[in-house]
Amino acid sequence: MSSSSSNLVTVGRITGVFGIKGWVKVHSDTEPRENILEYSPWWLKTRHGVKPVEIDQAKPHGNGLIAHIKGVDDRTLAEGYTKVDIAVERDQMPELEDGEYYWHQLVGLKVISEHGGSPQLLGKVQKLMATGANDVLVVKGDKAELGSLDNKERLVPYVPGQFVTSVDLQAGEVRVDWDPEF
Repeated sequence: MSSSSSNLVTVGRITGVFGIKGWVKVHSDTEPRENILEYSPWWLKTRHGVKPVEIDQAKPHGNGLIAHIKGVDDRTLAEGYTKVDIAVERDQMPELEDGEYYWHQLVGLKVISEHGGSPQLLGKVQKLMATGANDVLVVKGDKAELGSLDNKERLVPYVPGQFVTSVDLQAGEVRVDWDPEF
């Protein structure tokens, strides 16, 4: 991650408005989803810059959450906050146990396959996906820039001890036991 990328970590998104009193629909990337409500302030990444807001009410609704932004009391005002990412300050996030990582720590790491004995660079982690059974690393090769094996995109199950053999944040790499043919 570049040092210019600030201290903010994206944890969700405001996806739409709810009702006429300034409530918004929230998609949370936290686990469990209600954990997003424990952070304050939320930093909204609008096209006019990053803006801190305070949530004064929130509750589960359907598959997501709805929240009320303090001082936003009608639908028209709330519409100005839709389709924006919600970020929080990195130092507000709880410390993890050894061997546990936040998704944002894994994005951008080089992925090296040790399958078959000789290490091969598959590419970089572009993003992660939750699939239900386990998370999946989306690894994008870039032969020209990275010197990776090829330019393929691979989906590697994030299963430590089985497919993921090590994560080294200092070295900026994830080592995997993954057949490059897949």
